[in-house]
Amino acid sequence: MCGIAGVFSPSGAPMGIGKRMLSMLRALNHRGPDSTGVALYNSPVSDLVLRIKAGETRVEPTIERAIFSALGDVLSEREEGAYLRVCVEADCDLEQLAVQIFAAGGELVSAGHALEIVKQVGSPDELERDYKISKYLGTHALGHTRMSTESKIDLSHSQPFWGAGTADLSIVHNGHITNYHKLRRAYEERGIRFYTENDSEVIGVYLRDQMARGDSFEAALERALEDFDGSFCFLAATQNAFAFVKDPYSFKPLMVAQTDDFVAVATEEIAIRAAFGEGFSVREPAAKSLQIWSLEHSLAG
Repeated sequence: MCGIAGVFSPSGAPMGIGKRMLSMLRALNHRGPDSTGVALYNSPVSDLVLRIKAGETRVEPTIERAIFSALGDVLSEREEGAYLRVCVEADCDLEQLAVQIFAAGGELVSAGHALEIVKQVGSPDELERDYKISKYLGTHALGHTRMSTESKIDLSHSQPFWGAGTADLSIVHNGHITNYHKLRRAYEERGIRFYTENDSEVIGVYLRDQMARGDSFEAALERALEDFDGSFCFLAATQNAFAFVKDPYSFKPLMVAQTDDFVAVATEEIAIRAAFGEGFSVREPAAKSLQIWSLEHSLAG
């Protein structure tokens, strides 16, 4: 049992995504006290922003040195808790970079022009204490509170997950992908690397692979509904889009609110109310459904 949440600005104007997400995750903390994380999307920059785990609670100097040796030239860098936040040139091979950072003892948690993922073992309040997520402004965000059922309780197995190898792709998931091992074996036979034992990781790998084959974000999500087995709900986002997917059996709860000012999605209505109050309706999507909101459409309109 986990909690997932997402917020989106239909107008494309920056909003207080960090503050809203913190309120939602606090309301969902009873569903997953083991770890908390957010994927935050701000206005895109030309360089790539990397979030690299270089320890469990703080940056370890030996890992930091090995990571910078692997990275080579960087444009800027700073330490934030257990993470290095590094800016590099946009033309690097992200898949190869992730492998090099892992070999150096670190983990590439996110990479993108707009995306930054921050995760913490513990509660939303601990995430706020160490990373001050409430200060973040942006266009959309995903969040997760985790109750571990099958894999380790550590930063690596916490969510959100980055779609490794694809800039600005992230997911959060509640449920079980029961054909996870079959999917993973097929990917590993093709040389695609996994970094955790968490079944949620396969969602990001799947979407990244389908989009690399030429699918649009929407088409990749539609295929996921057909190809994934189990009871699940997940949220996914790119630099310009935000979506939910709900499994064919509707075993996992998901609630949605949409107004002219915001879109909010969460496992429980209480999380949406905690962030946005009253005065709007909340609905539960049908089984085997998905919906996408696009910043491109917002900005064009």
